[in-house]
Amino acid sequence: MEAKRAITTARGHRSLRIGHLELSNRVVLAPMSGVTDAPFRRLAARLGAGLVVSEMAACASLARSRPDTRLRIEGQGIGLHVVQIAGCEAHWMAEGARIAQGAGAQVIDINMGCPAKHVTNGASGSALMRDLDHALTLIDATIAVATVPVTLKMRLGWDWRSLNAPELARRAAAAGVQLITVHGRTRCQFYNGQADWQAIRAVKDSVSIPVVVNGDVTSCDEAVAALAASTADAVMIGRGAQGRPWLPGQIARFLATGRREAPPSLEQQLALVTDLYDEMLAHHGTRIGTKHARKHLGWAIDAAAETAGASDELRKAWRMRVLPHDDPRAVRRGLADAFAALAWRAAA
Repeated sequence: MEAKRAITTARGHRSLRIGHLELSNRVVLAPMSGVTDAPFRRLAARLGAGLVVSEMAACASLARSRPDTRLRIEGQGIGLHVVQIAGCEAHWMAEGARIAQGAGAQVIDINMGCPAKHVTNGASGSALMRDLDHALTLIDATIAVATVPVTLKMRLGWDWRSLNAPELARRAAAAGVQLITVHGRTRCQFYNGQADWQAIRAVKDSVSIPVVVNGDVTSCDEAVAALAASTADAVMIGRGAQGRPWLPGQIARFLATGRREAPPSLEQQLALVTDLYDEMLAHHGTRIGTKHARKHLGWAIDAAAETAGASDELRKAWRMRVLPHDDPRAVRRGLADAFAALAWRAAA
């Protein structure tokens, strides 16, 4: 009975708006550095994600026209184009927002949640939750130049002694932020332990704008549980979509209809990862794209092995055979062989 009530509650809110923009559903692909490049976002959007967010782009690097950073904010063919920016100085935040808009961004997301040391040591990302007054100057600078909705991603706080996400959310909403995403951990937790979805309820209670729950959502049931515990308006999928770009769309359809879907067939999964690989080579260039795609290929083999019910030994063996290759032709052959072997295992 409790599970049915949670599903009914999760399915109760049918639409999500960011300012004047209405999304097709309430499931968002999280921004992930080194993962959510334009090819991956296009694929997730095509497979049903309601919104996809770019990799974090450092505003100072954007302003200096670093090619790799500029590539992060490309969004051709994605649909609603969301660019996430980060920085620690108001001047650079404003400049980054201008550049993002010039690249076609329809929403600008501010990162105040990244826990990585190379980000927080530069007083960016979740380090900003240690100084909310300074954080607000960055929000104000971004909103002052933006002609598109501005959103904000944060954590619960820096550590358990400073759970200040509700305060930051209130102040951000008052400044003009249109949507807030909260990862249910503190910065000092990094990705350890379990995300505390219940703690996000305090953020939801503190603002009237939409709130998105994020952290440890890797299935339809976890999405329902996260929405019920947090009372959030939408759910964000991060690591759960690695190797499974179809997952956000499947969760969105489940929330809308209550119907569960099996993973795509192994034949379909092979077509998806092969197309993604080719797009990454075209997007990044063959030399960089080959390296960039390697982790996606590994995750795809992991997902295929799970679909096939293959042993961990077989999964690791195919990883070792496919991932070391730099020649795209050898990679494509290896993928085809791996998926054929896994299909044979599934049929046995």
